Amino acid sequence: MKMIDNKTIYQVDAFTDKAFKGNPAGVMILDKLPSVDWMQNMAAEMNLSETAFVAPNSNGFDIRYFTPTVEIPLCGHATLASAHIIYQLGIKTPEEKIHFRALKDNLTITKDGDAVVMTFPQYSLSKIETPTNFRADVGFEPVAIYKSDDNWVVAIANTQEDIEHCKPNFDALIANGLGHLIITSEGKTSNVDFVVRCFVPEAGINEDPVTGSAHCALTPLWASRLGKTEMVSHQISKRGGVLKVALADYNVKIKGNAVTIFQAQLKI
Repeated sequence: MKMIDNKTIYQVDAFTDKAFKGNPAGVMILDKLPSVDWMQNMAAEMNLSETAFVAPNSNGFDIRYFTPTVEIPLCGHATLASAHIIYQLGIKTPEEKIHFRALKDNLTITKDGDAVVMTFPQYSLSKIETPTNFRADVGFEPVAIYKSDDNWVVAIANTQEDIEHCKPNFDALIANGLGHLIITSEGKTSNVDFVVRCFVPEAGINEDPVTGSAHCALTPLWASRLGKTEMVSHQISKRGGVLKVALADYNVKIKGNAVTIFQAQLKI
């Protein structure tokens, strides 16, 4: 394996092919993982939605994800960013797969031209009653609402305009059990199957710019509603991002591009 530089950190914009769009992630490739406290402090220093820490193991790489305030078990855009850096540095060739071992899941990554394809778990969904406070907290009345794995609540809106104009009360979301919320609707243009926004105030992220892991739930949901197994998702946050998703047996394939913005050398 190529020599690893333990003092370099990268910032990568994921799920975009343009700088300053998509979702920025910090990435450190290390020869071994530091302490949890050190990784949490570094993630707070980076102050991005997530910073990923990656170190080789006997079958590939261990990967851990931290927001500025907490560790989370799975993150799509930070996985994409990490794979992008591993390929960019030549640690793996474009023909080789990357195997990541996250806290809960084993992830397989491949290269497809300039894009990265991630195989993630498929999340189950169970329909629930709409909370009485939902319209006041979020801004629209959902067509349907579901509870999903990884603590997501998924709410379907009637129109894309509902998603675009939504201005949630983040304190109320946390207080009323909606602190890990996906809102989604069918896309209004022919080149986008569905749109989405994600709010995670309970993890210190009011709105996540682009959320790969949310598509573990969104892909089976929209496949069922649209009768399709391959779809295009547009996360319509301020920065925005595009994901190509597909059902694959009991998994979800999530495809996207990434752009390296900078690398920096640690002085500690």
